[in-house]
Amino acid sequence: MIEIPSDLHRDLVPLVFLLGKWEGAGVADFPGSEKCNFGQEVTFTHDGRDFLEYTSHSWVLDAEGNKVRPLETESGYWRIDKNRQVEVVMIRDQGIVEVWYGELADKKPQIDIVTDAVARTAASGPYSGGKRLYGYVKGDLMWVGEKATPEVPLRPYMSAQLKKTADVAALEEWARNLPDDLPDGVSFFRQDGTPYNPEQP
Repeated sequence: MIEIPSDLHRDLVPLVFLLGKWEGAGVADFPGSEKCNFGQEVTFTHDGRDFLEYTSHSWVLDAEGNKVRPLETESGYWRIDKNRQVEVVMIRDQGIVEVWYGELADKKPQIDIVTDAVARTAASGPYSGGKRLYGYVKGDLMWVGEKATPEVPLRPYMSAQLKKTADVAALEEWARNLPDDLPDGVSFFRQDGTPYNPEQP
């Protein structure tokens, strides 16, 4: 059951399913980068104003699900207007700043966003833009990220399934049993709302 905090800005009620601290695991795979399993911690918080504050930390996992090294860190702010249009400003540790726009799906907790503007520092790697899909599926927060560079057309590069951190045992079990054959992420969001299962077609 999703609870709406009494001090949540009324404009943010459609995004209430994002609130909280989430942890889980996923797969990263993009040409020119090492394919790996990763762990991730995401938080969405609010302070009564008309935005959610977002932070994400991810790290490479070894075969036993142990942390090896940091992978990626990002932070930003999420807003939504009365027409369910979502606006995100995000900064990433690679030296990238992004403005994202998208929308919250009608009658289901799913958000599609795409980059509208990208700024890069001299230290950042090649990057042209991206797309992301976030969904609240059976109590889990799931997301799929796509990105493009001048050399590589837009394609999936990261996907993860995150759980509220209250269930620590479930998180540890999930990391230990993360399959090596995860798809590009699209099948995380089946039409019937069920998560990806490598045993099913």
